[in-house]
Amino acid sequence: MPKIKIIDVAQCAGVSKSTVSQYLNGRFDYMSKKTKEKIKAAVDELNYIPNPIARSLKTDKTKTIGVIVRDITGSYTGKAIRGIDDFCKQHEYNAIIYNSDFDPDVEAKALYALSQLRVDGIIIASSGNNPTIIAELEEKALPIVHFQLEHDNQAKNIILSDYKQASFTATKYLIELGHKNICFVTQDFTEVHSRNERYQGYADALKMYNIPLNNDMLLYWDRTKGFHQSPLNLLSSTAPPTAFFTQHLAVTTQLLTVLNNANVAIPEDVSILGFDDVPMAEFFKVPITVVKQEPYTIGNKAAELLLSMINNKQQAPQKITIPCQLVERLSCKKIH
Repeated sequence: MPKIKIIDVAQCAGVSKSTVSQYLNGRFDYMSKKTKEKIKAAVDELNYIPNPIARSLKTDKTKTIGVIVRDITGSYTGKAIRGIDDFCKQHEYNAIIYNSDFDPDVEAKALYALSQLRVDGIIIASSGNNPTIIAELEEKALPIVHFQLEHDNQAKNIILSDYKQASFTATKYLIELGHKNICFVTQDFTEVHSRNERYQGYADALKMYNIPLNNDMLLYWDRTKGFHQSPLNLLSSTAPPTAFFTQHLAVTTQLLTVLNNANVAIPEDVSILGFDDVPMAEFFKVPITVVKQEPYTIGNKAAELLLSMINNKQQAPQKITIPCQLVERLSCKKIH
């Protein structure tokens, strides 16, 4: 089937190409109702879809943004994308989603591909490994908004959860239940600012209650290798943790699997508090107490910030933090 062009719409409607162009760009204040109806009928009859790239050459906007995420199947990511998409729809923008699968090379290709597609801006949950490419695109006046993670405290425009305060609140909650041996379960946080913020919140709460930091209460987890040491070994040590404070949904679910397989009772044998809500937690035998982020709000605010930057190239950089909520359930018990 031959591609329908604007000249075909004009001939079908019996008007000029420029009149059709005016209609498609919403400039029909002085156009008669009859003319608008004829063009609309022609567009519908021919199933004409405007080419956003071709239109952008004239308008300098494609009304399209790019979104690069690390794992499109994740609960946080899905809600954030919904927040982005809802805001875009309200403002007649389209979103193109790229999934990097935690691969910096895939992320780099996505950045270049979106630039070549002439998107008006990009929202990215960055790996932190492509700062040169991102800086290069920003120098070419392509607006970029970061979300989910802050890697080096240098991102110009970014939307994040208030990680430090949330971690402080969660740790304080466990301490006030009587817990002193609180195992902080985390990915490596030395090179990722956001992860370090969570650790600092944890450390600040311990300090406030005069509980010394104990490296034995740090349990590292890797996305491909899992736990660096078995949580069960920690529980059988001479000074075992009475609570695990996990920093990611994937960490929480893997920890629950290990404990359940070993018949470790929660919270009777050990308490668990997780960062990120657990999907369908209400159906768990023991629902997990969590720090609940607001990914929909973060996605919505990221889109709002990006569109504002698109429309105002001189806008000052912004760092926006969104509060988290501690949701108390049944996985943490009071101890004496």
